Amino acid sequence: MNGHILSFEPQEIEAILLQWGEKKYRINQLLDWIYKKYCLSFDDMLNLPITLRERLKESFDFTLPQVDIRLKSKDSSEKYSLKLSDENFIEIVFMSNNKKNTLCISSQVGCARNCQFCATAKIGLIRNLKVEEIVAQLLIAQKFNPENRITNIVFMGMGEPLDNYDNVVKAIRIIQAELGFAFSPRRMTISTCGVVPAINKLADSDIKIKLAVSLNSAISAKRSELMPINQKYSLDELKAALIEFRKKTSYRISFEYIMIKNFNMSDSDVKALIKFAGDISCKINLIKWNNVPGLPWLSPSDEDVEAFTKKLMVISAAITLRQSRGEDIAAACGQLAAQRLPKQEKDNKEK
Repeated sequence: MNGHILSFEPQEIEAILLQWGEKKYRINQLLDWIYKKYCLSFDDMLNLPITLRERLKESFDFTLPQVDIRLKSKDSSEKYSLKLSDENFIEIVFMSNNKKNTLCISSQVGCARNCQFCATAKIGLIRNLKVEEIVAQLLIAQKFNPENRITNIVFMGMGEPLDNYDNVVKAIRIIQAELGFAFSPRRMTISTCGVVPAINKLADSDIKIKLAVSLNSAISAKRSELMPINQKYSLDELKAALIEFRKKTSYRISFEYIMIKNFNMSDSDVKALIKFAGDISCKINLIKWNNVPGLPWLSPSDEDVEAFTKKLMVISAAITLRQSRGEDIAAACGQLAAQRLPKQEKDNKEK
């Protein structure tokens, strides 16, 4: 067996099937079934000859994660808990807003970075996701939402994408390929806590994608308290890498700033943020901290947020207050933890 069908780039599949003696149009039909019609089984690809379908089944794995739990928020966001072949679980979130349908996907089971505001950090790192497990998240979400074509993808789910660099990059190639999902790079974003060597590597690659950085404080001691990675890669090192990345891409850097009451919203925090980001072509996304059981932080009031935002308005960057989606189903930023529900509760949720 060659491997999982979703782990191959379209040109790799083409090379294999050409070796089989298949015509180019048959290869295009196969790729169309997977990436345009979201077909989940070789048996359902009815315009392919039975002999070819049988050979595909013999040559490629096409097993997919199972949708274990599907929850719908009062704001219409949906969270899917996916069961992987090794019994581990990941979560993805589908958010629909007018003509924009965004899928938040995961790159790891758990995470090693131990950010102190994040539910995923409480799991620790179990393993990296394989290429096919990353690509499958998009295929599954689109299959469950046939009337809402996914327009945007953000690697902001479970895990640090740049810690799974090779698999994430190959998945991006498949997702962006014309004979794959044909996603525009301007509609895809990788969110990182600031893995400097991988940011440099991504900048030097031929991958085109937007970059978002989870900043959360521009005061080193505070950022270290929230994000241990700051002790390995300082704010100065991070900024230098981002400036170089910005030189090599047409997209502005985005900074994610989770606002935590009585921690990172003072005048000194504003001053540090303006100094750090003021000379970078960037956007700043402000996000109220979403409650995670067992963590000590407090979410700010609307008045706190308004005052903090107003003080930042002197900066040249675009400032956006991001509304959290799916908080009632633990699907908002920082809440993904592949939570298991008792069977009875799970059954009620699915009704």
